[in-house]
Amino acid sequence: MPNIKLYTAKLSPPGRAVELTAKLLGLQLDIVPINLLAGDHRKDEFLKMNPQHTIPVIDDDGVIVRDSHAIIIYLVLKYGPPDHSLYPEDAVTRAKVNAGLHFDSGVLFSRLRFYFEPILYEGSSEVPQHKIEYMQKGYELLNDALVEDYMVGNTLTLADVSCIATIATMEEFFPMDRSKYPALVGWIERLSRTLPAYEQLNQEGAVEFAEICESLRLKNAIKAK
Repeated sequence: MPNIKLYTAKLSPPGRAVELTAKLLGLQLDIVPINLLAGDHRKDEFLKMNPQHTIPVIDDDGVIVRDSHAIIIYLVLKYGPPDHSLYPEDAVTRAKVNAGLHFDSGVLFSRLRFYFEPILYEGSSEVPQHKIEYMQKGYELLNDALVEDYMVGNTLTLADVSCIATIATMEEFFPMDRSKYPALVGWIERLSRTLPAYEQLNQEGAVEFAEICESLRLKNAIKAK
């Protein structure tokens, strides 16, 4: 078995996407916890691996890969089965998977990050309505795009794994009106049943992150008085 170190936090949706992917591939990961609130990601040792000071990062026997989307593609191509069903070789299908991965980073996670970063790092206690509506628009966009069982046809791919880690977290922060997004709700429920150890590897972290962020937001409000 490979010796892959994963520098991550249970709170991190991108980090959880890596753990879900590794589980699908049957890979054991050596988890190295990174405490973002304590500033572990800005320590010299970590910055040598990732000057962008973001998680997750993997160290695969000296090969450093950062960014969750790059990491999960790397793991599938290096350690996945020959058919690469999570990241198909067919150019058209792969382009659709890549579009889903970019949708996660450019639309879903960016909207979530714009909400929580001021609370975690800037002492904010605000719950800006425009940011909530911005996240809710993400629900709408994904719901409308889900015309089959999964994001790319009827087969689970890395696009699903990446986006579900973010969507699960978004919903813990701001629960969606499930009657408005039937395709999205069906997709969430399908993945929660399909992905191994889903509750442990994804849902628990999503709940914990939302609780910690809300607790910190309330503390920030008290300090501001």
